[in-house]
Amino acid sequence: MWERASNISTSVVLMPCDRPPYISPIRAAMIPHSSSRDSGIDFAFDVANRTVVTLANKGLGMQDIQLIIDRIYDAMVPRLGEGKVADYIPELAKVDPKQFGIAVTTVEGETFVAGNAEVPFSIQSISKVFMLTLALGKAGETVWNRVGREPSGSSFNSIVQLEHEAGIPRNPFVNAGAIVVSDIVMAGHQPREAIGELLRFVQYVADDDSIIIDNAVAKSENATGYRNYALANFMRSFGNLHHPVENVLGVYFHQCALAMTCHQLSRAGLFLANQGRNPLSGHTVVSARRAKRINALMLTCGHYDGSGDFAYSVGLPGKSGVGGGILAIAPGKASIAVWSPGLNKVGNSALGSAALEMLANQTGWSVFGA
Repeated sequence: MWERASNISTSVVLMPCDRPPYISPIRAAMIPHSSSRDSGIDFAFDVANRTVVTLANKGLGMQDIQLIIDRIYDAMVPRLGEGKVADYIPELAKVDPKQFGIAVTTVEGETFVAGNAEVPFSIQSISKVFMLTLALGKAGETVWNRVGREPSGSSFNSIVQLEHEAGIPRNPFVNAGAIVVSDIVMAGHQPREAIGELLRFVQYVADDDSIIIDNAVAKSENATGYRNYALANFMRSFGNLHHPVENVLGVYFHQCALAMTCHQLSRAGLFLANQGRNPLSGHTVVSARRAKRINALMLTCGHYDGSGDFAYSVGLPGKSGVGGGILAIAPGKASIAVWSPGLNKVGNSALGSAALEMLANQTGWSVFGA
């Protein structure tokens, strides 16, 4: 069980169906068909509406998953550049928006990729999932004395609810909640040690020591993170931060600056898809009960004020980041990472959200049933 890293390096390199759904003759004339008879899956791509219709699904095999994500990538290519990059963080403003990557790692340990799945990007708020896992390992259920578990219905960096709720953030995935979680992980550590613990943990769950923290992004966030300083000072005034604001935010900005590829991220989230156990290493990371509860929070709170829409359209636990990434979990099936820098109006990847909806429709993966 992962509780705390030992000998931490403090150096940071800064639906099956009887008949297909009805498609009108006019629409059918507009839809090019592609099929894979060997895999048992038929696809019809609606070019006009940029959607994929499942004609038959007789069970997913490894070739099926690769076929599906290849088709999703093909459907995303004409849309590259949609959305707006998070230009309020100067380093993120430099990222080419015309990129899209997807990676699926199954609980059997097989990984399938398409597009820009090997390009590192700033995972930003997706890091909150890993930091929460560490905090729960250190403090257990007492974490919930300092942060709630309710959806916020507000922007990720909103300060409004904090005043009404005496400095207790709604959940660990809004910025205020994540700052409190960072403060919890810092207990007994210097900032550099806490950062090192997170980095080592992410490398451990991804089984990849090449994962780094991008110093340029961390510095960029520190230089422009006025709203986060306001949130932290406000919570400090209520006694809900136990360490100096500058130290806590130093940890927080560095955790958000983790740079990972879709491939790496899909592997890192795999323990949440496999009842807390990492099939890549054979090690238990958290208990099955804790994995289930983290997934529940991802489903209800992982996309801020877009969480309800994501649950409705995708039906999987997920955590987004303003770097354009989304980590989604199909319990018992797979961990999925998508990335495209352009964000929609609520700050989630526009193409990433669309791709995950297509993936859920094609695979039948959903916590609400196929």
